[in-house]
Amino acid sequence: MPQLSVVVPVFNERDNIPPLLAEIATALRGRVDYEVIYIDDDSSDDSRAVLAAQKSSHPELRVLHHVTRSGQSTAVWNGVREARSPWIATLDGDGQNDPADIPKLLAARAAAAAETRLFAGWRTTRRDSFNKRISSKIANAVRSRMLRDATPDTGCGLKLFDREVFLRLPYFDHMHRYLPALVKRAGFQSQSVPVSHRPRTAGVSKYGMLDRLWVGLADLRGVAWLMRRGKVTKVEEL
Repeated sequence: MPQLSVVVPVFNERDNIPPLLAEIATALRGRVDYEVIYIDDDSSDDSRAVLAAQKSSHPELRVLHHVTRSGQSTAVWNGVREARSPWIATLDGDGQNDPADIPKLLAARAAAAAETRLFAGWRTTRRDSFNKRISSKIANAVRSRMLRDATPDTGCGLKLFDREVFLRLPYFDHMHRYLPALVKRAGFQSQSVPVSHRPRTAGVSKYGMLDRLWVGLADLRGVAWLMRRGKVTKVEEL
C-alpha cells in the first residue's frame, strides 16, 4: 500500500510526460512509498503511447484513460477514486508545478493540526503570460471576497489532501479550483504553502482568459450557494 498517490491529469502533453515523471521520481524515490496515476483525458496526440512507454522505467506509474473527453476535474476525481493511498498529491501535467515541492507539502502536513486536511500550493511568483496573471489575480480577489476561504491561490495544481475527505465533497466540473472552500464547508481546515512556479516549455495552454472568466463566475455562484447551505454538526456516541 503506497503512502502517497500522485495524481496527474493530462490532455495533449506528450512532450511534458517523460521529464515530469523523471522529476517526480527524483523528488520521491527513497523518501516515501508512492504511486503515480496519470489520467489521459482522451488526448488527440500520442500522450497515451508515451505514457505506456514510460511504464518500463517507472514501475510506480499507473495509466488511466478517459474514453470521452471529460475535463480536468473529472480526471482528478477519477484518479483519486482509483488511488490506493489515503493521501493524494496532485500536479498539473504541463510541467509548471515542480515535483520537488511535494516534500515541502508533506513536511507541512507533519507539522499541522489533525483537522488540516488540505495543503494548497501558493505560487508566490507566477511564470505565466501577463493576461493569465491579471485574470488570475482578479479571479482570486473575487473568489476570496465571496467565499471567505482565506486562500491566496486556489488555481495552483500542486496540492496535498486527504483522499477520504476529497471523496466526500460535492462533485462538479471545475471543483478542483474551489477545494479550500469545499474542505472548509466539510468541517476541515486548509493551509497554503508557498511553492515555486515555472514557465511552460512544451505544448500549449488549454484555457483562454474568457473561458476562465465566464466559467469561473458561474461556478462561483454555485459554490457560494453551497457554502451558505452547508452545515456540519459534530456527533458523539454515548
